[in-house]
Amino acid sequence: MRVALCQIPVSSKPLVNLERVRSALHEAAGSGADLAVFPEATQVRFGSDLLAGAEPLDGEFCTELAAAAAAARVSVVAGVFEPAPGGRVYNTAVAYGADGALVASYRKLHLFDALGQRESELVAPGPETVLADLAGVRAGLQICYDIRFPELSRALAVAGASLLVVSAAWAAGPLKEEHWITMLRARAIENTVWVAAAGQVPDPDEPPTRAPTGIGRSMLIDPMGVVRADLGPSAGVTVAEADIGMTGPVRAALPCLENRREDVFGPALYYQPQARH
Repeated sequence: MRVALCQIPVSSKPLVNLERVRSALHEAAGSGADLAVFPEATQVRFGSDLLAGAEPLDGEFCTELAAAAAAARVSVVAGVFEPAPGGRVYNTAVAYGADGALVASYRKLHLFDALGQRESELVAPGPETVLADLAGVRAGLQICYDIRFPELSRALAVAGASLLVVSAAWAAGPLKEEHWITMLRARAIENTVWVAAAGQVPDPDEPPTRAPTGIGRSMLIDPMGVVRADLGPSAGVTVAEADIGMTGPVRAALPCLENRREDVFGPALYYQPQARH
């Protein structure tokens, strides 16, 4: 599988972001990508009016996102906002196949109520873990702060994920970049999975905001924790090979999943997606 990490700046204007997505997908397709991973909140940046910007998954933004995936013939994961009960929104990762069909949607489980932020004031938590078949690979979906909760990655790996896809707007701060890198590598190593993580970078055309924008550092990491691609702090697109066939030999040599002590700790819990209304 060839994975494109699409590290784009995110505007407060959804139409600007759609053009950036189309441009990144054109570049990814030209490099033979099977899957393109975009940041959290690709639809509209944090600090914008998320309630006004939120749309159902059959709304204009997601419809155009699906069309862009189909035009490029590349599977896509990107962050959007859906309306939620109680005057809040869902922070959602949508996954589309290369034909533009919606494969899965994942609503962020862990809300960033930390380090002076209160995401839960505006965002409602999702109810379930989600796996998606993308370009022939079983992938588990996560969003940003989720990576600090290793039980989520473990549940996805135990349920069959060979790849973890992480969309993020990882905010800058003391040692935050080190946390991001360390945890992405740890989740790959301890679960013997590939990790494809895409983050935002600041938009030079937007005023500064206290809300998270992103440090970049989009990465592709193999099941031994080796960083195969790292986009650094600047906007860009890179395409790298994720050899999913590597996972089996790594798990044979390091059977961490097989050697789990469920008799002591209990099973890793994976919840099948429920019907949404």
